[in-house]
Formats: sequence, structure tokens, C-alpha cells
Amino acid sequence: MTSGLVTLSSPHSVKETLARLEEICKQHGVPVHFRVDHSGDAARVGLKMPASEMLTLGNPKNGTPLMIASPTVAIDLPLKALAWEDSEGKVWLTYNSTDYLTERHNLPKDLVGNIAVIKELCEGAVKP
Repeated sequence: MTSGLVTLSSPHSVKETLARLEEICKQHGVPVHFRVDHSGDAARVGLKMPASEMLTLGNPKNGTPLMIASPTVAIDLPLKALAWEDSEGKVWLTYNSTDYLTERHNLPKDLVGNIAVIKELCEGAVKP
């Protein structure tokens, strides 16, 4: 973990990694809010970059108590997962660790479980 980030190796393409994550979210009843195609947006303005897409996810029922307890956590909610390809073509899935978010926003320990699902979701998305 670097700077609060957890980065997992994915055996899937960027698109497939996020499609898998979306499906796992659906199975767990975790709403997906939107998907950002950074590399697609770059291509539309004539720039080239390796594949990079981000998914935002989370349930307001779980996130709202955190934002009430510590309003600054709203800058990091909904939760985000970034699938990206490095210069060698390897795909990664990165998200903020709950420990990092807890420390960064001084979250009450009894509410951290509300966002801890990100770990399980992301680990499931990168399984072979």
C-alpha cells in the first residue's frame, strides 16, 4: 500500500476487470453510480494513454452515516476503483484502503465496516 492506495494485479483487461467489479457489486446489492473512461476521453481529444477506467460505487445507506460523523469523507465517497494498464500492458485495480480513509477523515471505528466491502469487491474482480 502506498499513500493509502491498495493496488491489485488483474489477469483481465481493464474493461473486463470493471465489468466483473460491476457484476460483483450487483450481486452484493452495492449500487454503481458511474463509470469514467479516462483513456476514451483522452482519445476523443486527440491524446493517447494506456487503458484507464474508474468506477464509483457505494450505498447511501452506508455512506451517509460516515458523512454525518465526518463531513470531509464526502470528498472520497462514493468509493472508487480504478482499473488501469501500465506501460508494459499489465492491468491493475486500485482503490483507497479503509484504514487510509479512517485515518484521513478520523472516521468512527464502529462505522468503518460501512465501507470495508470495497476490499472484498475488488479482490473478487481480479480473480482468474
